[in-house]
Amino acid sequence: MRKTTPKGIILLLLTAVIWGSSFVAQSIGSRSVEPFTFMAVRTAIGTLVLLPVVIFMGGGFRKLLTPATVKAGLILGIDFFIAQNLQQFAFNYSTAGKIAFLTALYMFIVPVIGLFIGKKVAPFTWVAIAMALIGMFLLCVDPEELSSINKGDILAVACALFYAVQIMLIDRFTGENIDGIGLSFMEFLTAAVITSIMMFIFEKPSPAGIMAAAPALLYSGIMSCGIAYTLQIIGQKHASPVAASLLMSLESVFAALAGWIILNETLTPKELAGCAVMFAAIILSQLSESVSTFKRKSEQIS
Repeated sequence: MRKTTPKGIILLLLTAVIWGSSFVAQSIGSRSVEPFTFMAVRTAIGTLVLLPVVIFMGGGFRKLLTPATVKAGLILGIDFFIAQNLQQFAFNYSTAGKIAFLTALYMFIVPVIGLFIGKKVAPFTWVAIAMALIGMFLLCVDPEELSSINKGDILAVACALFYAVQIMLIDRFTGENIDGIGLSFMEFLTAAVITSIMMFIFEKPSPAGIMAAAPALLYSGIMSCGIAYTLQIIGQKHASPVAASLLMSLESVFAALAGWIILNETLTPKELAGCAVMFAAIILSQLSESVSTFKRKSEQIS
């Protein structure tokens, strides 16, 4: 299993910070445009942001977009297309807090998938995952909302499944010497093309609606897509899939903190407890991984 390094932790924490702060933008944008329209424009912006990076800094298309990178990017882009649109459609039926909590179930799904492909998970890591789920519940969910399950909740759970698959795919592809920037570019390009087709088939995009959602689209497209998902791909080169899923699940914590700092929103004692439990879960997961690595090295020496 890939060892989690400080570089991976920093990059994935930055990813969580950006995702958390852009979660509100995604919710606000849904008020002005339909789901496929929002995601088509968002991923198109993310693709355009990476275009000059590929051309001028990454060595050009010929160097970065190798056949292996293109193939991996197509697979990853299809999964990303499904995941992001399931989440965006969920906003039509459910609350942002429940969607954030249910989407974060990928932190549990990732190690479960890993078990089926021979990736062992340390016992204390399972404890950390359970703690993180409890923390996410305290942070995001109003107990009164649990009285009914709606279509948005089901969509959010399905989204979590496809995000878990995305994390496992990135772990596999980044282990094959595939360039992270090229892979990210192909992922967004694929998702943007497919989502745009769905937009024109099932929706009637309005220029006025897109202009109304422009601030949310620009922030979500540039920061969440263009920057954060690229940081995820690069960061996962230096982290195990389970550690990556736990680190990135902190997006909800940073979303709450951003609302408190920027929008002067207050955090209840329950929400503060949720933040504390989630941070404790991350620390426990890292300690668990360090102990497991030490034990493996000791067994190899002996």
